[in-house]
Amino acid sequence: MKTKILVTYSSKHGATAEIAAKIGHILREAGYSADVLTTDRVSALPSYKAVILGSAVYIGQWRKDAARFLRKNEEVLAGQWVWLFSTGPTGMGDPVELMKGWRFPGSLQPITDRIKPKDIAVFHGALEINKMSFFEKWIIKRVKAPVGDFRDWNAIADWARSIAGVLKENGLV
Repeated sequence: MKTKILVTYSSKHGATAEIAAKIGHILREAGYSADVLTTDRVSALPSYKAVILGSAVYIGQWRKDAARFLRKNEEVLAGQWVWLFSTGPTGMGDPVELMKGWRFPGSLQPITDRIKPKDIAVFHGALEINKMSFFEKWIIKRVKAPVGDFRDWNAIADWARSIAGVLKENGLV
């Protein structure tokens, strides 16, 4: 029986959803059964051997539903293989450097410390002006955030393959 993996995420305008879909696709190519669901659609968390949880980041914070999912499921996640990812920085260069070393919301760090994820990744995001509210456009203009799609699909695919590799190395096929 194939190892079941959950890729769950919170996305406001769809860029993080597309990243989650890519991760699920790579895991399926590696021979795993991977469900890709928004955090509000997950019901049977204990049935998964591994969980990959991601969120879009706004002003240094995860989206509320992703943070809520992490808090609500901390006990179950502590007994599973977990990977976390954040999406958001736009522009060229290393996404962690663009975020000035930020890797994860400080308010969620105590939970993360207890869960002990195998890795925490930060991926470039995408800002599409036509999908934004007036307020979001105003903020983007004020902070001079680069607009466009800066997602690095090769980095995302490599990260997903590394997850598959860790699972295989540990007998979870």
